[in-house]
Amino acid sequence: MMDITFLGTGGAWGVPEINCDCAICREMRAKGERRDRTSILLADNDATLLIDCGPDAREQLRRNKVKKIDAVLISHEHNDHYIGLDELFVYKRVLPNEVFSPIPVYLTHETRLVVEVRFAYLEELGVIKFKEIEPGQWFRQGPFRIFPFKTDHGTFAKGSVGFMVQGTRHSGGNARLLYTSDFAEIPDMPTELVGCDIVIMQSFWLNEPVDNRPKHMSFQNAIGYIKRLKPRGETFLVHMGDADRVPGDPANHMAKKYEPKSPLKPPLEKDPYPIPGNQVQWQNTVDQILRDHDISYAVTVAQDNLTVRI
Repeated sequence: MMDITFLGTGGAWGVPEINCDCAICREMRAKGERRDRTSILLADNDATLLIDCGPDAREQLRRNKVKKIDAVLISHEHNDHYIGLDELFVYKRVLPNEVFSPIPVYLTHETRLVVEVRFAYLEELGVIKFKEIEPGQWFRQGPFRIFPFKTDHGTFAKGSVGFMVQGTRHSGGNARLLYTSDFAEIPDMPTELVGCDIVIMQSFWLNEPVDNRPKHMSFQNAIGYIKRLKPRGETFLVHMGDADRVPGDPANHMAKKYEPKSPLKPPLEKDPYPIPGNQVQWQNTVDQILRDHDISYAVTVAQDNLTVRI
């Protein structure tokens, strides 16, 4: 019986960002909102599976009262997706040595080359055990069947993959969840990804930028992927950022702000959709875009600590 907990739903620096006075960060602070670095916890009965483990891992695991981690999936070799692995040491520290077993950490060879430089000592001390995976090859971890697939997240993330995870539905039978991680595209998209029950999709920007240097997914481009993936249930948006330019915002000159290429607009109107700042604005904007463009898929803007039962 699979549950999803969104431990974090923000981009690489979290939002609102430190020392940032842009319109988006100001709006989030005014609403008392925050998004930690993106991380997902799957639970199937008593088994747990952590997808990505960033710098906010300690607080995320604490506030969600996560008693154990059975395995970890690392999507790629960027700090916001693996640098929290040291926080897993606490699960060993509170048990007798003869009781604890090293936590399997699944990652591609390219990602391991980077992660192991920092965390080889965790394997030497019996906290974790690196296990290499290949895109396109199924493997099993406890009750979960997992299918990694190649994603394009640029030359600085050569090991980048997403994951399709099959677990048990609460009502009986199997449920399939797709987690894209950070990506600009899915090369040669495998047919196995089509028709999943749940899709968790990166949405760093609302609008696709002129120059997509970090190779992230915008909601504007995510719409096309949702149509191709044909999820049976909801799509949840994560890895939200603050890099969209808000018209009239003096902070648009900041290095993190990206010029939009061709902003999303309502049909037959010249003005683009407003850039969302807080959670309600994001959901309202997404809902309006789907209605205006006659897109029938359900899309929910995830927020930290949201738990969903499949």
